[in-house]
Amino acid sequence: MFIEQRIIRVAAKSIGISEEDVATFLAQGQEQVYQPNEWIFHESTPRRWAGIILEGEVEIVRGLHGSSRRLGSMVAGSMISEGAFLGNDSHTNGAFTRNGVKIWQISREKIDAFKETEPDFFYRIVSQIAVGINQRMRMLSNKLFENKKNDNVVTSGFRLEHDSLGAREISDDVYYGVQTRRAMENFAISGVHINNFEHMVQALAMVKKAAALANHELGRIDQAKMAAIAQACDEILDGKLHDQFTVDMFQGGAGTSTNMNANEVIANRGLEIMGHNKGEYQYLHPNDHVNCSQSTNDTYPTAIKLAVLLSKKNLVRAMEELRYALERKAEEFKDVLKMGRTENQDAVPMTLGQEFSAYAVMIDSAISSIIQAADAFRDVNMGATAIGTGINSPPGYAALVVAKLNQVSGFQLRRAKNLVEATQNAGIFVHMSANLKLAAVQISKICNDLRWLSSGPRCGLNEINLPPMQPGSSIMPGKVNPVIPELMNQICYQVIGYDMVVSMAAESSELELCMGEPIIAYDLLHGMMILKNGCITLVARCINGIEANRDICQNYVQTSIGLVTALVPVIGYEQSAAIAKEALKTGGRVYDLVLEKGLLTRVQLDEMLRPECMTDPRAITSRTGSC
Repeated sequence: MFIEQRIIRVAAKSIGISEEDVATFLAQGQEQVYQPNEWIFHESTPRRWAGIILEGEVEIVRGLHGSSRRLGSMVAGSMISEGAFLGNDSHTNGAFTRNGVKIWQISREKIDAFKETEPDFFYRIVSQIAVGINQRMRMLSNKLFENKKNDNVVTSGFRLEHDSLGAREISDDVYYGVQTRRAMENFAISGVHINNFEHMVQALAMVKKAAALANHELGRIDQAKMAAIAQACDEILDGKLHDQFTVDMFQGGAGTSTNMNANEVIANRGLEIMGHNKGEYQYLHPNDHVNCSQSTNDTYPTAIKLAVLLSKKNLVRAMEELRYALERKAEEFKDVLKMGRTENQDAVPMTLGQEFSAYAVMIDSAISSIIQAADAFRDVNMGATAIGTGINSPPGYAALVVAKLNQVSGFQLRRAKNLVEATQNAGIFVHMSANLKLAAVQISKICNDLRWLSSGPRCGLNEINLPPMQPGSSIMPGKVNPVIPELMNQICYQVIGYDMVVSMAAESSELELCMGEPIIAYDLLHGMMILKNGCITLVARCINGIEANRDICQNYVQTSIGLVTALVPVIGYEQSAAIAKEALKTGGRVYDLVLEKGLLTRVQLDEMLRPECMTDPRAITSRTGSC
């Protein structure tokens, strides 16, 4: 492929080597196109390639635990994943593209080969890459040092805020207010705060911005207040102020503390935008303006639904990567004949490819179920206010705020048919949780199989090899455990347990409100997060590196008593049963006994043992073994 000289020139300047060297380096690679909103690589996964961006832009993010942060952008001409030159290390950050990108990639295999054939050139590149990384580390160290120096500097004083329970002093460094302060004291439970769930923070900002736009259009707030609220929400959507969402996810009040946390942060940032000080609520009030025409009982469940829809995108994308990885292994192993097993006993032959193909279908069905369940999350109860009657909201607000929320969020949301029902009924959360449990059950079953199939290596099945990830024992030398499937099993157990909690919390809905929505939000969002991260890890650190022990699989087929089942159409049931009995008694192989007794020739038997003859319904010619 022709690469523009402009790109080569930018890359040469970026790396610090000649344009001729860059061109030589790029000749080893190939173009890879990523679609909009697609991940380029994930944090903590192995580096598989180094490359250069040809077209488009890549965003670099850090954080696997729901509180990821955007670190910066990389544009055409930038080197990406150049750490692949420095060793077999993992990505310290993740990268994705919002609008699509083309990247010229050189695989690790090509890099390693280049190291052997062109060592001088290779180490010239490595030295320059190391210089660039060192420069970035120095800049980061300086930034951390400056931040540390300022840790003990008093930059502001306190402001006095009050609520219906009285007044409290609030540090002027923070954007949250008195109600958030009380919630932090009341609910010091898990240490897992709202800001651990980026999608929840984003969803709250979307809801508040949509409400401000609708209230302004209906004359409830003026232009200045609307603009300040909208700008503060946009900043939150851009990743700012997330550290100010400090309320524990475990909380009483059906989400009131979360709603007020958002109201206060947005109000105080809005006040700064308007040229006022934090806490001067006479100009922009958390309740009167940010929460105008709203109640926790419509904003909070709507935010949960938006957060689930956002999380669903990432989860489905990760599960699709798992399905693709299993499909690739199914194709790779399509000619590996092995014994199938039922109830942990020998059954009949199949291919390892068929086994992995079945796993891929399981994941595909789980993906479909999650997507289907997510559709109901487009029905929101914005405009319901306290119990679904719409009290304190102007005529037309419910329909208008949903329309504004569609614009802000990008989702095609719908006003719930019955706002009273939608405010008290948590049934759709149960439906989604049940489908997450379904996915967890299927993924865990696959991981159980991987552990069994790789058991050994001398005293187990040993039909496949999992990539070794770490030493497996503090006392037994040489032991390597299937740690990634074990990790995935535990993740799945957690998600399965969360389903029971979600069911109980939804059942706790009494009269016009479900008080258990905070724990529903935690379990759904955390469950989706760990399931997504688990799928990414399972693909990168296990599935992609699985190898088949072909000889062992073949030997099991030839020695298994189950082989006689495949011979019944040719030699008959009675002779097959006799062969099985003798094999069990003497320890002989079915394969050898059939030959010794002259029941089939070696050519005929080998013909029958071909994978295509053993694993599909086919016409078999009696006494010849032909299929």
